[in-house]
Amino acid sequence: MPPTSQRNPGTARTATKLRIALLAALTLCLASSGLARAQQTRQQSAPKPPAHLLVTLHATQTAEPISKYEYGMFIENLGQLVYRTLWSQMLDDRKFYYPILPPSNQPTKPVPAFFRRMQLRKWHPVGPAQDVTMDTAHPFVGAHSPQIQLDSSVAHGIRQTGLALVKDKHYTGYIYLRATQGAKVEVSLIWGPAPNDRQTVTLASIPTEYTKLPFHFTAGADSSNAAFEVTATGTGDLHIGTLSLMPSDNIDGFRPDTIALLRQLHSGFWRLPGGNFISDFNWYDSVGNPDTRPPKFDHAWNAVQSNDVGMDEFMTLCRLIGTQPYITVNAGFGDAHSAAQEVEYMNGSVQTPLGAERARNGHPAPYNVKFWDIGNEPYGPWQLGRTDLKYYVLKHNEFAAAMRKADPNITLLASGATPDEMIIEGVTNNLHVKDSKVGICSSVDWTCGFLKHSWGNFSGITEHWYARAGMRFDLSNAEKGIKLPHMEAGYVPGHFSTLQWVRQPSNRVRIKAEEWEAYQKLFPAMKKKHIFMSIDEYAYTGAPTNLKLALAYAMVFNEMLRHTDFIRMSAFTMGVSTLNISPTAASLNTTGLLFKLYGEHMGPGLIPLKLTGNSPQPLPTQHLFGDFPRKQAGSPTYPLDMVAALSPDHKFLNLAVVNATDTTQHFTLNVDGLTLGGPSTLWKMTGNTLNAANNLGQPPQVTVKTIHMDTTPHSIAVAPISIDIYHFPIKGAN
Repeated sequence: MPPTSQRNPGTARTATKLRIALLAALTLCLASSGLARAQQTRQQSAPKPPAHLLVTLHATQTAEPISKYEYGMFIENLGQLVYRTLWSQMLDDRKFYYPILPPSNQPTKPVPAFFRRMQLRKWHPVGPAQDVTMDTAHPFVGAHSPQIQLDSSVAHGIRQTGLALVKDKHYTGYIYLRATQGAKVEVSLIWGPAPNDRQTVTLASIPTEYTKLPFHFTAGADSSNAAFEVTATGTGDLHIGTLSLMPSDNIDGFRPDTIALLRQLHSGFWRLPGGNFISDFNWYDSVGNPDTRPPKFDHAWNAVQSNDVGMDEFMTLCRLIGTQPYITVNAGFGDAHSAAQEVEYMNGSVQTPLGAERARNGHPAPYNVKFWDIGNEPYGPWQLGRTDLKYYVLKHNEFAAAMRKADPNITLLASGATPDEMIIEGVTNNLHVKDSKVGICSSVDWTCGFLKHSWGNFSGITEHWYARAGMRFDLSNAEKGIKLPHMEAGYVPGHFSTLQWVRQPSNRVRIKAEEWEAYQKLFPAMKKKHIFMSIDEYAYTGAPTNLKLALAYAMVFNEMLRHTDFIRMSAFTMGVSTLNISPTAASLNTTGLLFKLYGEHMGPGLIPLKLTGNSPQPLPTQHLFGDFPRKQAGSPTYPLDMVAALSPDHKFLNLAVVNATDTTQHFTLNVDGLTLGGPSTLWKMTGNTLNAANNLGQPPQVTVKTIHMDTTPHSIAVAPISIDIYHFPIKGAN
């Protein structure tokens, strides 16, 4: 994720995840100041489109079919992200990483804005605080477990608040307990202040050894601040192990609402479990009984992980969504041996030691995970266990050999970084290399480093990019180390037209493509060996999720589809960023709606065609290094952006058109090499304004309408601020 130029592991790549809210406020503030305008360089004046926009599709000039991995997703255990969006567990810190203290004794250290909504809810004593202590001598799991001194007349115990309930919904749970003989234990779900605003279950005959005891509740009212209590009376003490409370409709522990929505996106794969998180991740601790897996402190994001969603659970998630897993192994603090054993656990037969362990954990069939990424952003100083390129390529080679020995059929990816990534993310500045000295196959070019020193040890190379909404990158400021708060050096506020703003992120794809083509000239074997690029993290950060952002992502899709010969995989950050999510409900947002639209109508198997026009995109005003970028993103159909593709059976042709202007645009369509005919269909995604959004619990402001046309139009009018996909039958096709 996007870094700042000087990082510690706790702030790694936080521009995307920690700074989204800050970016909008910062941009607004600086854009209105004289200082910001003084820093602003000349923007490209918009070229005047021709009076008649002519577009030609060349049916005999095709590219590689669209890969089913083109619209993948990325997610990592960032704070409580997975547990707040996908997992059904309602209780935080259910294995008691933190000691139980009264609210007045809780730490008051400020929490970063992004993590505030992800902080673990804490447990508090019921009854005298001194009667709740932590047993470190014989903990059930982790470093300690609650030990409660009992009273025969007054209930003592623990409580957690902040739970969300839905009236009449059923909830199921369990608790591991041991107690002295005669203890009476009650568990309660509380939805209001009145004595009857609760349901209490009495647990009888508590054994003296830890035992799992179930309970069930039905909520009597809606609540956003319900509480769960465990209390007891008697003599002696009560020991609490692990607790659990989930809605009864959970699917293998996952939320049915978010799972159902994510299935609609037709994602080819999910990259997981990290991310920056992976460089401090011990996969051995993430398998086996979730109740006895110790909670972990994640030093990459400075957050506690309950460790409930581990490798087997992630595989269950992929099965439920209907997608393939793509695993990143720990090449930070991890080693080749542990990576190879992870491959064996996931893919080995039950005759292998780790395959047998997987079977004992309830999963006898191998997962047969195809794609494996060695390390995450190892070039970045924000990564735990980082080493220089000259050493890391040796490390990569060692990992590759060990992992392929465990399973020769896996597809390995190397974690690369092209010069644009090294410059924009401030890595060159950190390495004291002037940006003017950075270029293709320069000393800081990680992607070239793999091509030179790890050839044969990868099938693809990963690339990441993040664009900052409302900001532009100034090379001279970057070289001088000039930076705004919470930003990489070089970013300054930008004053963009809507079309310029929308094009910004697709320009990152464009420059990646130009760099890749330069590598192919230097290393011709790349084409022969079909070495591919996987853009397995990307996002346009700092902007609200609305129609304007969807227009930008549609142009990103179009740009990737123009390079299917080598851009074979991509993963959006984060997969759950396609949804609006509350503790009790979820819906597709505009980004999710866009993924659904393209996944259904510009999806796997379609064959992109060469597209020409008489209106080229404006030339770049700034070169990031050398003469790169040579072109701006987009098709030669300015101000529109288009991409076309044939069906595998050549029975129909689809044309995606993005109009990010506020006026209707017209073009004349010609097709060279085939004839369109018959009734056509248009899927139109639009709203009344650029700010139109689809918010949870409200009528959608952005919709996809299906429009049936009796004929195939030759002259086409494209509505303002719209994303259109035309479906044309081909005349004469059987």
